[in-house]
Amino acid sequence: MNSSTPPAAADSLHSSVPRRNSKRPKYSRFTQQELPACKPILTPRWVISAFMLVTIVFVPIGLASLFASRDVVEIVDRYDAECAPTGSRSDRVRYIQSAADKTCNRTLSVPKHMKRPIYVYYQLDNFYQNHRRYVKSRSDQQLRSRSNEDDTSSCKPEDDANGRSIVPCGLVAWSMFNDTYSFFTNNNQQLPLNKRGISWKSDRDQKFGKDVFPKNFQNGTLIGGASLNESIPLSEQEDLIVWMRTAALPTFRKLYGKIEVDLEAGDTINVIMKNNYNTYSFNGKKKLVLSTSSWLGGKNNFIGIAYLAVGGLCFLLAITFTIIYLVKPRRLGDPSYLSWNRNPGGH
Repeated sequence: MNSSTPPAAADSLHSSVPRRNSKRPKYSRFTQQELPACKPILTPRWVISAFMLVTIVFVPIGLASLFASRDVVEIVDRYDAECAPTGSRSDRVRYIQSAADKTCNRTLSVPKHMKRPIYVYYQLDNFYQNHRRYVKSRSDQQLRSRSNEDDTSSCKPEDDANGRSIVPCGLVAWSMFNDTYSFFTNNNQQLPLNKRGISWKSDRDQKFGKDVFPKNFQNGTLIGGASLNESIPLSEQEDLIVWMRTAALPTFRKLYGKIEVDLEAGDTINVIMKNNYNTYSFNGKKKLVLSTSSWLGGKNNFIGIAYLAVGGLCFLLAITFTIIYLVKPRRLGDPSYLSWNRNPGGH
């Protein structure tokens, strides 16, 4: 450009020349990773102190969890084998599918004082409620609203019977547990069993409609499990609500009810049950469980053992590192030679 060119003409010339689009990002300390950062140097003292801190925290929690689990009183009675008549034990499937009387009497002994409420569970083993085909065979829209009672597209093969929609549809509801339990003391006085409030409140209020009533349920050629009262909405049928919350593992417990009286050590409980549910076809097991609770919940030693294991391991590591540090210490390098100390800006 000529040096005699006026400034206004030079600016006009520069603006007319197209600029190359640069892919270089706009500079900032964030994009260039130059923000202040914590870069600790793990000296032996810091490592040993960290392991000891984990030990101090985890060991008391583990002990408290084990003591809480120990205070839980639990009675577990497997009855599927014993409740099959002696003459039918060679072919239990035929027995459970027959119309024979399936009443069974069991006697339970209370080992320690059980403070109310005493939770009554049924436990099933080798029952895969988490099977993909099984879990998908339900209609949450149908359960929630009466206007969607014909929404059974995802419920096959239990979507309709005799040309009418099934409410609730699907394999999950169809296979609902149908054994029943009644509890009596040794003087033949019946123990009150509360079956209200055994399901999640969120399920009752949001997932099961107050205007949805059972229709055409268990009316097909093959009966799966329990039947439902057609005059009671699904939001009040808590046995169904508990069953419909499918379990993740093949061995699971579901709440059946609550006994609202205390039981003393040495008391005898007579249980009259109906052995209706077919677990013989898939070599499953059925158990009746009576349990109290603690601040941690039911009986579960795993949490306490896990905390103690981690705390004990950290204690052993802390002791090992302390011995090594005292017997054969290693000379530490000068931290001023670290790259982030020699070049803090990163340039």
